Amino acid sequence: MSRTILRNAQIINEGQRYFADLSIRGEIIESIGGQIDLPCDQEIDLNGNLLIPGCIDDQVHFREPGLTHKADIYTESRAAVAGGITSFMEMPNTVPNALTQSLLEDKYATAAEKSIGNYSFFMGVSNDNYDEVMRTNSEHVCGIKIFMGSSTGNMLVDNFQTLERVFANAPALIATHCEDEATIKHNLAQAKERFGLEIPIEMHPIIRSQEACYLSSSFAVELAKKTGARLHVLHISTGKETALFSNVLPLKEKKITAEACVHHLWFCDEDYAMKGNLIKWNPAVKTQEDRAAIWKAVLENHIDVIATDHAPHTLEEKEQNYLNAPSGGPLVQHALLAMLEKSIQGVISIERIVEKMAHAPADLFRIKNRGYIKEGYYADLVEINPKHKTAVSRNNLFYKCGWSPFEGITFSHEVSRTFVNGRLVYEGGNMIEGSNGKRLLFNRL
Repeated sequence: MSRTILRNAQIINEGQRYFADLSIRGEIIESIGGQIDLPCDQEIDLNGNLLIPGCIDDQVHFREPGLTHKADIYTESRAAVAGGITSFMEMPNTVPNALTQSLLEDKYATAAEKSIGNYSFFMGVSNDNYDEVMRTNSEHVCGIKIFMGSSTGNMLVDNFQTLERVFANAPALIATHCEDEATIKHNLAQAKERFGLEIPIEMHPIIRSQEACYLSSSFAVELAKKTGARLHVLHISTGKETALFSNVLPLKEKKITAEACVHHLWFCDEDYAMKGNLIKWNPAVKTQEDRAAIWKAVLENHIDVIATDHAPHTLEEKEQNYLNAPSGGPLVQHALLAMLEKSIQGVISIERIVEKMAHAPADLFRIKNRGYIKEGYYADLVEINPKHKTAVSRNNLFYKCGWSPFEGITFSHEVSRTFVNGRLVYEGGNMIEGSNGKRLLFNRL
């Protein structure tokens, strides 16, 4: 096996920051020390740059199969590793929806051929696929996904008996999208009465309101408490919801956890005037007060992880009017850089960013041997240069959709290199082809 030595790294891991060398043997971190003296095939001097564990994104939509005019596993995994995300968990609302074990395994087979990063895929739940869901292998699949709100195709689960049965017997972690459908329909009808078919984008957080989110999230939390389910509530978008989650127990002991997404931590409703449908997400970007409350919950550990909900659409689709423009946007290439910008602003430390984007997802999902810089762990590593800026423009995007909500922003850091399973896959703005990621495995016995 080949050996690579990274020298003069400023390692950030488990709340600590220290200078050391690191040796990679094959796919694995072999040793970490003050000065490693071993024969090697390659030496890379990091010159004091930051070295962090690869980020793990627990919520992406890479659009394959069926929607590959927007994105696919190959293009979006490249964008992810260019942004320091070395592992991802992808959602089931592709076409067809991943509602059978066969369709789920088809996605794994595609990723094995195409994905530059490490991967896992959620099993989807509908009102009528209970038996298929129960066949999910919790050691090989990140979890099962329930859309408790508007969704694609047959994936809105609104049958209470189905929900209770799945929560009571789920073979794996349950991840939920929580928005109350009845509330949204009522608000949308009122908006149509007022504006007709030309509803302004500024109505989006009023239609998909705080109450719609809270009604659904609180219901999911109560159902999880009643049944004992392992519940993870995705993309918290309101301050009110943060009170549903506790910070009393350490993460590894929690049964009910939550996620915040980069767009809800970066944007607020004041940005609709400039960004329009480009920041139309479900759940909606809401007020400054909501954003501040979400940040507070992240920093106080009521919210456990930071992710992206990366969900690309074409510009042509986004340029339609409010009712026709789809929700979602591309984020994986700049999510880490956006959070590092918040460290410059004094909002969050880099140590906490590493915790929320690498350690915590690994712990929450119980991923085997990833998410940390430790001897014996996979060498998923990211070099960050804090002295080089990154200007976001369309000519340096890896997304298939070709646009970013961060266009025009210059970030204060640069992702210089990314290693996936010990192999250098990204360096100096260029992708290094020739290796694929691996299927994530989980310790859940």
